[in-house]
Amino acid sequence: MKKICTPKFGIIFAASFFAGACAHAADEDQSRIERVVNAAIRPIMEEYNVPGIAVAITTPEERYFFGYGVASRKSDAKVTGDTIFEIGSISKTFTATLASYAQAKGALSLSDNASKYLPALSGSSFDKISLLDLGTYTAGGLPLQFPDDVNDQEGMVAYFRGWRPGYATGTRRVYSNPSIGLFGYLAARSMGKPFDDLMEKKLFPLLGLTRTYITIPQDRMNEYAYGYSKDGKPVRVTPGVLDSEAYGVKTTAPDLLRFVEANMDNAKLDETLQRAIAATHTGYYKVSDMVQGLGWEMYAYPVELDRLLAGNSAEMARQPNEATRLTPPLVPRGDILVNKTGSTNGFGAYVAFVPAKGIGVVMLANRNYPNPARVKAAYRILTALDGRPGSTSSR
Repeated sequence: MKKICTPKFGIIFAASFFAGACAHAADEDQSRIERVVNAAIRPIMEEYNVPGIAVAITTPEERYFFGYGVASRKSDAKVTGDTIFEIGSISKTFTATLASYAQAKGALSLSDNASKYLPALSGSSFDKISLLDLGTYTAGGLPLQFPDDVNDQEGMVAYFRGWRPGYATGTRRVYSNPSIGLFGYLAARSMGKPFDDLMEKKLFPLLGLTRTYITIPQDRMNEYAYGYSKDGKPVRVTPGVLDSEAYGVKTTAPDLLRFVEANMDNAKLDETLQRAIAATHTGYYKVSDMVQGLGWEMYAYPVELDRLLAGNSAEMARQPNEATRLTPPLVPRGDILVNKTGSTNGFGAYVAFVPAKGIGVVMLANRNYPNPARVKAAYRILTALDGRPGSTSSR
């Protein structure tokens, strides 16, 4: 394991600079956090045969980074702050930020019908499905994935034209890559540029992210971790329809932590981006104990572990769940926990943060291990950062 820490508003340095970067930190806090992270992460690596995990933590005073294991079993390259991971569906939070930015710029309104931005869908069900419906998975039952025969834009349009809702719009949340993928695609169309370009040339730079990509540059490929499949083979994500929008972001743990910090305190960012980020935390639907925002999923804090596990369960991701529209939409006031999981065939990721406390954790792994293990580990870390004893039972 390698570790670093820096002042909250400093820069995360390479692990070799640990001694100098941490000289100012209180030894007891550093040791306590290290013990907590070790206790949370090492059992995961052993139980699920995870080659490598990067953990980045933010508190009101410090940032911490912990690197475990290897980015590639073949090269034995160690996980560092420069290791690039696939983050899977955490990408949806970036997609939501771009769409929210487009609205803040006046390029679109979330209440607009989807077909407004893709005339090829005129005369289809999408004449009555809004961008908000797509961004909150409440369009009426779009599936988790596209059918196998949808493999290009022409096929995508044909699929959407022929699709019919199975539920009344706004009554069921059905987690769906095609839904939020189309959301991002239409947001980019409203701004008149390709989605990938808007992310890499506009949004990522505005956020101050320097190691976050849709397409990793050739001179950074040596920092791109290999993911590992269930049978232990090295894998990386393969291209697919609307893949960039739904699960295409690759990044480092320190860069993703910067995104988390921007979601907790964005005062130094572009004013339009500030409004866009704040709007992604607006709650539009109540789904059991979870509130669905744009990309992000939220809970009243403190939240019991079993409620957080239920909100990140396979049932929540793979089954239709009753959704209650929040009218007016819920603007966060008071303590909330914001989170999102993400996976590809070879990677597993989780992000959780509590804005009012200024605490957050990023966990990136090059194996797709179960969500409950991710949530339990992050919960253990966050409760330690907050100084609260962990709890596993409902009230």
